[in-house]
Amino acid sequence: MMKPLLGWIVVGCLGFAQEAPDPAKVQAELARAQKTLLDWQNIGRYKQDNAKLGAPKAGEKRVVFLGDSITDAWGRRGGKFWPDLPYVNRGISGQTTPQMLIRFRPDVIDLGAKMVVILAGTNDLAGNTGPMTLEEIEGNLQSMAELAVANKIKVVMSSVMPVCDYHRPQTSRRPPEKIIALNEWIKAYCAKNKHVYLDYYSAMLDDAKMLRKELTADGLHPNPAGYAIMEPLAEKAIAEAWKKR
Repeated sequence: MMKPLLGWIVVGCLGFAQEAPDPAKVQAELARAQKTLLDWQNIGRYKQDNAKLGAPKAGEKRVVFLGDSITDAWGRRGGKFWPDLPYVNRGISGQTTPQMLIRFRPDVIDLGAKMVVILAGTNDLAGNTGPMTLEEIEGNLQSMAELAVANKIKVVMSSVMPVCDYHRPQTSRRPPEKIIALNEWIKAYCAKNKHVYLDYYSAMLDDAKMLRKELTADGLHPNPAGYAIMEPLAEKAIAEAWKKR
């Protein structure tokens, strides 16, 4: 008589352990996956905005900021993004260098940019679109710079931002030693090819060589205080780049 009862208990336990997924959540995940497959590089994100923006006006020196969530949020969720200057934000949250390389033409070249400010690499280190070696990240950054040069666009290459674990774990996915190594390459590449190296990294470190706690809410993205540090550094780098031949 005890065997059927035991069976029901086991079935009940398995039911609790393997709860049926929420159909609505499953459909939402499938929709997101389908969108990613159809537009992996997310060219569709700025397609309408690019059409509305149009070509630069006569004498306009258009600067495009190309990047990931740190750029994407600049002026939208934190900091201010030069509303009175011909600067264009083309950041997309979560993106990696291969995605930015694919959309470099529609989001930079086709906009008639005279300068591009690239901030990329942290999501590559985190493996957002799969495992990436430092050499692969460097190759994608180099390809973007070469595309810019071929189209007479001045290049500012930003350092990868530091991270910290003060708010939540970040260094396991973005090891500080890899950030340092990538930044060393970016700096050397800029010096060799007469581009401008924009060093956010050094300005945002604490004594432990981590992103300063007061400049972030999650250990990865800058808060308004963080963008306040970045803004004059970007302005200085852009001014320097205009002076280069």
